[in-house]
Amino acid sequence: MLASGPPSRVSSSVSPSKGIFPPSMIGNSEFPNVGTSTSFPRPDLDMNKNDETDLLSVSWNQDSGCFAAGTSNGFRIYNCEPFKETFRRELKSGGFKIVEMLFRCNILGLVGSAANTHYPPNKVLIWDDHQSRCIGEFTFRSEVRGVKLRRDRIVVVLEHKIYIYNLMDLKLLHQIETLANPRGLCCLSHHSNTFVLACPGLRKGQVRVEHFGLNVTKFINAHDSQIACFALSMDGLLLATASVKGTLIRIFNTMDGSRLQEVRRGADRAEINSMALSPNVQWLAASSDKGTVHLFNLRVRVFGEDTQQNSPRRPSLSHQNSSTSLDPLVSPNTGANPNSSLSFMRGVLPKYFSSEWSFAQFHLSERTKFIVAFGSQSQNSVLIVGMDGSLYRCSFDPVRGGEMLQKEYVSFLKLQTRLNI
Repeated sequence: MLASGPPSRVSSSVSPSKGIFPPSMIGNSEFPNVGTSTSFPRPDLDMNKNDETDLLSVSWNQDSGCFAAGTSNGFRIYNCEPFKETFRRELKSGGFKIVEMLFRCNILGLVGSAANTHYPPNKVLIWDDHQSRCIGEFTFRSEVRGVKLRRDRIVVVLEHKIYIYNLMDLKLLHQIETLANPRGLCCLSHHSNTFVLACPGLRKGQVRVEHFGLNVTKFINAHDSQIACFALSMDGLLLATASVKGTLIRIFNTMDGSRLQEVRRGADRAEINSMALSPNVQWLAASSDKGTVHLFNLRVRVFGEDTQQNSPRRPSLSHQNSSTSLDPLVSPNTGANPNSSLSFMRGVLPKYFSSEWSFAQFHLSERTKFIVAFGSQSQNSVLIVGMDGSLYRCSFDPVRGGEMLQKEYVSFLKLQTRLNI
């Protein structure tokens, strides 16, 4: 259910600010149980670079040019290409389990860890790093599972509900009911002229897609099992999904809900930790607890990309259904899929043998959770960040595929870098 108006189980307070919000726009929200607050406890910043810290979370910014690390005593921001620690904030009160960037600006969304004495896990802080203080705070009755930012919106994910706020004045705009969502699954589009949100639906295996600019809601029955991971393209027109089985990944058109393509990660059950669509929607990267990052060649073609930047008109999508089409899977200049030699046997062999397998791979430790993204500076590059404090930059051959080449390794918690030229 999509609703507008005050939440029934949330209170929020906002402090005055001289940051990016216009001062005249900031004040008390019009919520029924709002507590006024003229000031927030200002954390004591400890700028000593103490390497004795635990990593609680890692997350990309919206264009994957930076990533944030939530630690047991604060947070750190890193630039990817070239690698550099941009800044760190270490608080004596404890660490943060969620650190959400807004591109490269001074505004961050923060959620404290269970050990944080000032900011518990049921609060969202809007942090202005130029002022080194909170400029807004949302308090909920249950633990916050996720925070997503756009240039015009703040999205807070609870286990059964999602709240959407206006970034400029922190007013509540929408509420969405979801199936139990302990992973905090939610993703947003980031083009200025489209606002698309994907979240779990109300049924197992279902994804709900909201096209707010068009006032369109689409429910996509993506899998028979529960949803484990999904990702949107930058414009929100394409959705990649994976279930808790972790064997198949499916690509959907978010406008009509049609399935465009299906690819196979493997035969054994696995937990998909992250997925990313390349900016040109030619590639899909996925990481899992099996220790391999898979790169898939997408056969979806988006037409009208140049006009879409300046016009709200929807570009057309073309596709072939992977389970029925016998046409060539990819265009000659984008490489070939490893299953092409079996394509003539479709309908004869079990579906496993005629699946579309990954085009390129990179092998990592199975003991660590990794998240993936595409490089914003280097062409045909994949970035991988691990919960062991590692960053890998890899390149892939867009024609031959195969094993990716490691170009750089960084132990970012200890700031040790190794380049492979």
